Amino acid sequence: MLILGIETATERVSVAVGGHEGVIGLFEITKGRRHVETLVPAIDFMLKQADIDLDEISVVAVDVGPGLFTGMRVGLAGAKAIAQALRIPMIGISSLDLLAFPSRHTDRLVVPVIDARKGEVFYAMYRQVPGGVQQVVEPTVGPVDDLVADLLARSQDVLCVGDGALRYREEILDGYRCEFGGDAHPSAAPLVQLAHARALREDWVNPWEIEPIYLRAPDAQINWSTRAGR
Repeated sequence: MLILGIETATERVSVAVGGHEGVIGLFEITKGRRHVETLVPAIDFMLKQADIDLDEISVVAVDVGPGLFTGMRVGLAGAKAIAQALRIPMIGISSLDLLAFPSRHTDRLVVPVIDARKGEVFYAMYRQVPGGVQQVVEPTVGPVDDLVADLLARSQDVLCVGDGALRYREEILDGYRCEFGGDAHPSAAPLVQLAHARALREDWVNPWEIEPIYLRAPDAQINWSTRAGR
């Protein structure tokens, strides 16, 4: 069983392919917000280098967010188009899960933080469990002060990961002493790994059943609501 992973929830475009033997191919590029121009060539290049034909793919896994609205839309649209064309199922996994999973060996509370722009961050909290991590605080969006307040309320040793943690490092440290590390962006490599475990259980859905996790209305909708209120 081969799984194609597509991750575009932040400024990075990341695609990977793998199965029971692990990740076979991985391609990542960060070029601002050029997801539309980058995604399809990235998939073609990665599959060619891995010597895999697209019709060998059995499942398409995609990052369902939260993240940048435009990037998420590109990844979801591309993933659904491929799955529908091949008539294969899909697996959706949160960007916060993808950031937390690589830090599964730490005994600290893992807090993935994604820059949500407008002075806000997306974040959740995870703890180590055998074989991976378990979410203990559900995904939310809010100002950095809210994140710091949540950290103070739990009062545990913390590892913050993600581009939001890097951007607001000083603000977080002003309110709570914690460690920083891990990846700045979610990657399609852990996406394939997590999706494979679910695929073995046949825990997948049809392409039209995949739903994004936005947590916040798109900027255009927010702006329209503000104007309407005036």
